[in-house]
Amino acid sequence: MYEYLIGRVAHRAATRLVLEVGGVGYDIVVPVGVDFRPDAEDRLRVFTHFVVREDSQQLFGFPDAGMREIFRLLLRVRGVGPNLAQGILSSLSESELLEAIAAEDTTPLTRIKGVGKKTAQQILLDLKDRAPAPTGADRSVLVPRSPGGGSEASVLSDAVGALLSIGYTEKQARASVDRAREKVGADDLETLVRAALRE
Repeated sequence: MYEYLIGRVAHRAATRLVLEVGGVGYDIVVPVGVDFRPDAEDRLRVFTHFVVREDSQQLFGFPDAGMREIFRLLLRVRGVGPNLAQGILSSLSESELLEAIAAEDTTPLTRIKGVGKKTAQQILLDLKDRAPAPTGADRSVLVPRSPGGGSEASVLSDAVGALLSIGYTEKQARASVDRAREKVGADDLETLVRAALRE
């Protein structure tokens, strides 16, 4: 429905951004840690995928058409919905995912919450002939940090919120974030969320 939107960021969280376009704020679900780089006029171009369900409508956003295409390929896999596809793109960079598919290696995928052995195998089976070959250069730059570093409580709260937005329960999110904090600390939101997704 929408190819892309161009506008200014009104709000940014770990897994969401609100993009103001022509006076309308679009709530867009985005992968954790992906940097959307503004142009010279401080506007973003966000490539989108619109999901309509019986009880909801969601816009998923990506910094380029290539990442969106990988998301769409993941949606073709039996057992992978938009939230799980977004979780996969939040846990693995494009190059890590494409390398795992090319090598038919389920290990990186099974480390992701919600991806079991069967789902990982299905992803490899369905995408081995469809996914682009890994280039070695990752187009997505993984950076969103809490503004000004943020307090530990703020980083922890944002990390829990990120997990809740992709389908974790409150209990699961807090437990995963607590385990991840013990391993990687709570200085950097992206690092903490990635570690929590692997718990």
